[in-house]
Amino acid sequence: MAKFYLTTAIDYSNGDPHLGHALEKVGADCIARYRRLRGDQVHFLMGMDEHSQSVIQAAERGGVTPREWVDRMTTTFADYWRRLLCSNDDWIRTTEPRHIRAVVALLERIQQRRADDLFVADYEGLYCTGCEEFKQGAQIVNGRCIEHPTLDLVATKERNHFFRLSAYGPRLLELIGSGAFRVEPAIRRNEVVRLIEAGLQDVSISRQRLPWGIPFPGDAEQTVYVWFDAVTNYLSATGFPDPRYERLWPADLHVIGKGITRFHCTLWPAMLLAAGIELPRQVWAHGYVHWEGAKMSKTAGVAVSVDTAIARHGADALRYFLLREVGFENDGNFTWERFDARYTADLADTLGNLVSRSLSMVDRYRQGVVPTDAVRADAPFERGARDTIAAYARAMDALALQEGAARIIELASRANRYVEETAPWKLAKAKRDAELDGVLAHLVRTVARLAVLSAPFVPAKAALMWTALGAPQALGDVHLEDLADLAVGGWHVSPPPPLFPKDGPGEGRSLMPEKA
Repeated sequence: MAKFYLTTAIDYSNGDPHLGHALEKVGADCIARYRRLRGDQVHFLMGMDEHSQSVIQAAERGGVTPREWVDRMTTTFADYWRRLLCSNDDWIRTTEPRHIRAVVALLERIQQRRADDLFVADYEGLYCTGCEEFKQGAQIVNGRCIEHPTLDLVATKERNHFFRLSAYGPRLLELIGSGAFRVEPAIRRNEVVRLIEAGLQDVSISRQRLPWGIPFPGDAEQTVYVWFDAVTNYLSATGFPDPRYERLWPADLHVIGKGITRFHCTLWPAMLLAAGIELPRQVWAHGYVHWEGAKMSKTAGVAVSVDTAIARHGADALRYFLLREVGFENDGNFTWERFDARYTADLADTLGNLVSRSLSMVDRYRQGVVPTDAVRADAPFERGARDTIAAYARAMDALALQEGAARIIELASRANRYVEETAPWKLAKAKRDAELDGVLAHLVRTVARLAVLSAPFVPAKAALMWTALGAPQALGDVHLEDLADLAVGGWHVSPPPPLFPKDGPGEGRSLMPEKA
């Protein structure tokens, strides 16, 4: 059983989450569930970024202390991800003692190993409180940050502690080029390579006299810069600096949004190189969710709330739509029309219809007991099913979640066509019992396979499908390798109510417990 340590970007505690956050979290959760399906020992981390000027400002607007504010926000975010069925194993907050200890230890380790990489200097520039970053020419359009065009840049002059990021460009290019440090998808890797080739600038890693943050070691007048603080969470969650941190480290995959690749693909690996710590194996930078052509963000205003989107057709349907329609590589659009269309065509009319008709026929013709029928790998329907499962696995291994979801619907569509071609009702009427047994066994086996394959995308509905099948083992105990020769004979099925009803908004709400 292989270790698989997976993380998401930790979210700013300065406002409620939006669909862009939801895309990242359900995408990472889909990957985590798939890796468990592969048989890996998954450790899935999520959490909150609680030290920043934006948090101070949000707390002031709310009339509370920063501590009260972040406590409120972490409850809000954790509840949203629970409702979206995220199966994270850990939840980290950058105000936790374990994290603060790790940040200090990392700085001290860099100081011991590469003392010249840390120095004090004056800095003057334009600061974006949305990004928590000093902005340079290419990052500014019409006097505003390209990521947060509604915020004013703040002219700032400070004397800070710096990290000599400029020294690490050649080594980072070598590691990215060799694949030792993978940056995916290719469009993001090319962007990072161009950024490094243009020359990395040394980075200020402290701020003067902020009332909320981690004190900089040895300098009570400074706090640790929020991005140096934040990215360290991936390491602090492993127990660093205790020796046992290596049971989880290195991270196998960081899932982030494309807007923060500069921190995760230049600053973060350079920090680890300076400290003599192994780099994460891969960073995946997904695109943005757009509404009417504009990026969804807190600063620009949330066009569609996560609450409203969940209420439309349920948590499972929202998860599926974000990963199938919006996608996990490039920017994608969210519209109610497309959400409703995908829900109806893919989930209700294809997947839900197959489950209902297949189990109903077993109930009608065989009193709910699945006939015993040998799996014939050379049978046309079975051969096609195995090819589709293999294509699903290739897509999911490559983090092509959009394609993985498409292969699920492809298999369900093929099975619906198989029903029409074999016409079980005609076989029953003609008393062709052996042929009918074979068709029913094929259909139940397909529904079982679909329950397993769809669990990373629609975990609550997959669990309901699996329960209706009456399988002797738990869904979580079935692995991808088990699907080829899955024996379903003797299972006692009970047709479920419609999995994806079309009675109107809100009727598809999930009844999944906190952890699927």
